[in-house]
Amino acid sequence: MPELPEVESVRRALLPLLVNRRVGRVEVREPRLRWPVDSAALARGLPGRRILGVRRRAKYLLLDLEGGAVLMLHLGMSGRLSVVPARRRLARHDHVIVALNGGRQLRFNDARRFGVVELLPPGEESGHRLLRHLGLEPLDAAFQPAALRRAARGRRAPVKAFLMDSRQVVGIGNIYASEALHRAGVHPRRPAGRLSAARWERLAAAIRAVLRDAIHLGGTTLRDFTGADGARGEYGWRLAVYGREGEPCGRCHRPIRRTVQSGRSTFYCPGCQR
Repeated sequence: MPELPEVESVRRALLPLLVNRRVGRVEVREPRLRWPVDSAALARGLPGRRILGVRRRAKYLLLDLEGGAVLMLHLGMSGRLSVVPARRRLARHDHVIVALNGGRQLRFNDARRFGVVELLPPGEESGHRLLRHLGLEPLDAAFQPAALRRAARGRRAPVKAFLMDSRQVVGIGNIYASEALHRAGVHPRRPAGRLSAARWERLAAAIRAVLRDAIHLGGTTLRDFTGADGARGEYGWRLAVYGREGEPCGRCHRPIRRTVQSGRSTFYCPGCQR
């Protein structure tokens, strides 16, 4: 499933292609996504509106429209967004087609149909059921070591589980949590509430660095994901621990280990991470 770097890469690719474009006809070819697409709401609320911005909140893409409405998109496990000439032949899983002025279309393709396409009326974004409980954004100014330490105070859950709890921190995901913990030298099973201020300093900096590096390289390609331009992310070549069980750590040369936490594989170095 695409995580923050993959979604942010898509956002940046879409931004120059969508901003100031005016929406025309909307076609919903397959409404059965994670939740049914409200075709009537899209047909009423989108045509004639100009797209003013493309934002990201956690793993959700938010298209700001004239009049205050927001088109919310989530890629699910296999979703892809592309802006293509209207004359291009439709692909098998192109489920939602949004016409744009200038003869182009925004297409939402989702083979597994776990994505989300929903139009939010003006003023409803902050209270939406999928958005209102989301935690800190790792790339925002508010993402500070002190804020993380306050949120983790008294928590016995492992720090990796804390980082992957979207009510606390959004968008990190399994791969990037493992990579950031390794970069910071923090063991994934250490209780979040017992990390010192110095460890939170290192970990916050590592999270930002890992995510920014991944965004720069278009994310990490796993299974079906590609970016908005069809390119595959290249950060997978830079992974220090994830998927490298038994290989030597690049710092201390001890073999990388794998363990399972909450049903997910965690990779770490027993020498570097205490």
